[in-house]
Amino acid sequence: MKDTSAIDYTELAQQIKTWGQELGFQQVAITDVDLSEAGQRLRDWLDKGYQGEMGWMADHGDKRYRPEHLHPGTLRVISVRMDYLSADSNMIAVLKQPDKAYISRYALGRDYHKLIRKRLAKLAQKIEQSVPHSVEQRPFVDSAPVMEKALAEKAGLGWVGKNSLVLNSHAGSWFFLGEIFTNLPLPIDQSTEQNQCGKCKACLTVCPTDAFPEPYVLDARRCISYLTIELKDAIPEEFREPMGNRVFGCDDCQAMCPWNRFAKASQELDFLPRHQLDSTRLVDLFNWTEAEFLERTAGSPIRRIGYERWLRNLAVGLGNAPSSKEIIIALEARRGKVSEMVWEHIEWALKQHDNRRSAAI
Repeated sequence: MKDTSAIDYTELAQQIKTWGQELGFQQVAITDVDLSEAGQRLRDWLDKGYQGEMGWMADHGDKRYRPEHLHPGTLRVISVRMDYLSADSNMIAVLKQPDKAYISRYALGRDYHKLIRKRLAKLAQKIEQSVPHSVEQRPFVDSAPVMEKALAEKAGLGWVGKNSLVLNSHAGSWFFLGEIFTNLPLPIDQSTEQNQCGKCKACLTVCPTDAFPEPYVLDARRCISYLTIELKDAIPEEFREPMGNRVFGCDDCQAMCPWNRFAKASQELDFLPRHQLDSTRLVDLFNWTEAEFLERTAGSPIRRIGYERWLRNLAVGLGNAPSSKEIIIALEARRGKVSEMVWEHIEWALKQHDNRRSAAI
């Protein structure tokens, strides 16, 4: 058996942070595995049914808040963050143009899962090569029952704000999170960011669908991100008008957060907008064939919702857009060519335009 007493874990922890920054992570921190408080909040949230159709949120028993049960032997979690907002995000400008499609800023470029997973794998490899004995560790990027926000908060990467996202006083909230579970007894970071939301309610009041029943609590069933991405069936009518032109996700609660004045533009080329998805008209996207959808969303988070839900979301956006002959023709052209679920949303959109014409007479 190799002697491990010579390992300087304090120095190793510092090396891990240096390696992480060299790999493109803006911040790296280390925490323990005690998520008992976060676990109780999760159970309370699930008991209220706020997860909607996301049944997987209740799966896996206690593995979400017991990291050592998800990956046996885990003693520490290395938590990382990576900025993703492009310099010219055009958020507010696009939201103010109802004929344009608003796509959540995280989904404009390539899928972040692969990029961050590869970087974490490289970081894990560097750790393994620096330790004179075998190491049990596993990287995660939003792909397993991991309470990444709770871990990031414990590690000191920020605090969970009233919009339920991790906020950082130097970087806002436009960043992805990732983790490495490890059995190395690394020193835990003691510096944490205190909650600095104060009396601010900007994120709560701006939410188009009133998805926050109380500060720090999100009712996913009312959230536009859930409705456009996770929900597989028809979008309830009460949320269609408030959706406006948001067709994949929603960033309102981030866009209005004062702390995002300090957000830094990402240097990752993979996160830059592709196919002009940051400024494309709703009708142009609606006219994509399924083959075009598959081609232009290859390697994109958008691909996961599939063509049917893509059309569903766009139909709602077109119903909220200013009336035009082009839009009516595009909607009518789908008659008999889409599923019953999609057609329901197209009919709703056509009715919206009919009502506007009637009101103008």
